[in-house]
Amino acid sequence: MAPGTVGTLAALPAAVLAWRFLPLWGQAAAAALVAGVGIWAAGVAAQALGVKDPGPVVIDEAAGLMVALIGVPFSWTAACGAFLLFRIMDVLKPPPADRLERLPGGWGIVLDDLAAGLYANLALRLLLYLRQAVA
Repeated sequence: MAPGTVGTLAALPAAVLAWRFLPLWGQAAAAALVAGVGIWAAGVAAQALGVKDPGPVVIDEAAGLMVALIGVPFSWTAACGAFLLFRIMDVLKPPPADRLERLPGGWGIVLDDLAAGLYANLALRLLLYLRQAVA
């Protein structure tokens, strides 16, 4: 299994806890905190390992998944949808996420995942809205 998928699965419990029990501002703050630590840690790891985006670094997936869940009404269906949509967006990297990944160090490692998380959040909201409208 790809490191990104494993990292997203590993981050799922913490992301769901933050999403379920924090207010909207707390969800955003938690995602920003993980992203900030991730930018620093990913940059250090990339430099130490001598690769642009090291596979063992998965904090970027945690931050992206947290963004995918911000403000979405809590349900296990939404959690599964966020996971799947985030992985799809992270693999496809629609613009400008593909350009963000070219930024230096930890910035490029994390910001493309934050963009993928934003795309996943918007797609999830649309799907949940359509599901409710049809029901």
